[in-house]
Amino acid sequence: MLDKLKAMQALGSLMKNKEQLAEAGDRIKAKMDAMRVEGEAGGGACRAIVNGKMKLLDLTLDPALLSGMAVDDKTRELATTLIKDAINNATDNAQRQVQAMIAKEAEEMGLGDLAPQLGGLLT
Repeated sequence: MLDKLKAMQALGSLMKNKEQLAEAGDRIKAKMDAMRVEGEAGGGACRAIVNGKMKLLDLTLDPALLSGMAVDDKTRELATTLIKDAINNATDNAQRQVQAMIAKEAEEMGLGDLAPQLGGLLT
């Protein structure tokens, strides 16, 4: 609880400098839009790419998996599982990158040890 209180105090001091905070927010949003993070499943048989806003941008299935889906129910079930796993993997990877980016931005704004807590508050 004390850590969150310290983080809130740091945010309060940042509110005094709204321009700096707005610039940091704009930088974070731009980086999240530009971010491309890949996830995969099935040894690469299914690959997903998401951006920093956790939006699915691309999904690629191995041609052998695609051809098997047309004729076999088990392969369709496997493909469904691989698709979910690849998207979840990409999303997890992107979330970690976004949290690290926010923590770095907070650090650059002089928030020091509070950067990890701010990353948790802002995501």
